[in-house]
Amino acid sequence: MSVEESSVVGDGEQRSVLMRIERLSRHFGGVRAVSDLSFDISRNEIVGLIGPNGSGKSTSVGLIAGQIAPLSGRIFFNGEDITTSGQDTRVRAGLARTFQTTSIFREFTALENVMVGAHVRQRSLGNPVFGDPLTDEKSHARRVLDFVGLTSVANDIATSLSSSQQRLLMIAVALASVPALVLLDEPAAGMVAKERRDLAALLARIRAAGIAVLVIEHHMGLIMEVCDRIVVLNFGEMIAQGSPSEIAKDPVVIEAYLGKAH
Repeated sequence: MSVEESSVVGDGEQRSVLMRIERLSRHFGGVRAVSDLSFDISRNEIVGLIGPNGSGKSTSVGLIAGQIAPLSGRIFFNGEDITTSGQDTRVRAGLARTFQTTSIFREFTALENVMVGAHVRQRSLGNPVFGDPLTDEKSHARRVLDFVGLTSVANDIATSLSSSQQRLLMIAVALASVPALVLLDEPAAGMVAKERRDLAALLARIRAAGIAVLVIEHHMGLIMEVCDRIVVLNFGEMIAQGSPSEIAKDPVVIEAYLGKAH
């Protein structure tokens, strides 16, 4: 049975929790990739997951997406325990992701790639912004491409797109499944300043469309601009979480990135 969860934030404000991670751990041999990780993501919230190289970000995303099985801990999504659910089950439940490296059907057009993303839906679960993928798949895909700013290249082969366009196409494919939460793994990689500004605007539109975002990103300017909350990892453990302004002046976070001398 699904149970609606809530969490109290500042001044007693209630927020609706979409995903809750409880004491998640995964070790590889003697390496503690993720240890006792706990945090949650609310509906319509953008949460940043940051940390130095080797801090456990990629393993955390793999655990959340279902690519890696946890050693211990639990994951709840929409009030359901999905800890042992497969990746396909999680996608159908409303959890989508992108990858650090470009992962698209290279020989397909941009439109065909997005149509593939809509195929995971086995029941009607439309979004007012994108429409229902089961009613008119091609129209749905075109709306998603327009949403991410790729209308002009809808009929272009994916390999002919620029690097930044291919990253936007990955986001479009994820959105085509009509997720409640999308995990974005380094979406700004390789982007120049103008492209990062466009990406920031896109993330705001995704949130406005009623979709929560967990974004893993090294570009701190983007993270500080778009995120409502930030979770910081170091050596597999969470060392801080809070608003961008709180994280920016947290001495523990500063030390993790720059060393105690700074």
